[in-house]
Amino acid sequence: MNITSFLIYCIIITFTPGPTNIAILSTVHNLGAKKAMEYTYGATFAFGLLLIISALLNNLLMTIIPKILIVLQIIGSVYMFYLAYQIYKMDTSNTTVNQSGTFKSGFLMQFLNPKVVLFTMTVIPSFIMPHYIAMPAVTISVIAITLIGFLAFITWVLFGTIFKELLQKHKKAVNVMMALFLAYAAIEIWM
Repeated sequence: MNITSFLIYCIIITFTPGPTNIAILSTVHNLGAKKAMEYTYGATFAFGLLLIISALLNNLLMTIIPKILIVLQIIGSVYMFYLAYQIYKMDTSNTTVNQSGTFKSGFLMQFLNPKVVLFTMTVIPSFIMPHYIAMPAVTISVIAITLIGFLAFITWVLFGTIFKELLQKHKKAVNVMMALFLAYAAIEIWM
């Protein structure tokens, strides 16, 4: 296995802006790092679960995924538009009522994110299974990929925390931009 290609692929997919990373940044901006971490734990759990499903059902999923991809795209897009709307209409004067930064919302965003589903269903058969089929090797790979994803999420939490003061000065504009980026990500699924 070309470990360099594998790591570059995982890092690019997990660290680049996507629906979950944008939602994490928005959560830090509006609700703080503690809520963003709760969201991050949910997203990480979903990410790991998808990788486990991929590893366990690899052959079956490769025949099923093309058939259910459209359903995942629809559900994922609708959920991302819903979150974009929630971020857009967020009351910038009272963020204590908003509950979007929960473990459950992080889990759902990650589990319904077609980009993540496709990544988790392709990384195992593309990089791991051609070289390692023993369960310990696959398990270590799943853990490593999950940790890379968690580090990406933490990076976005730190970014939001470091720039929170700047983001707070332009709270409504930042919310609108985050909502637009999330809506763009929902549209990008179809391209």
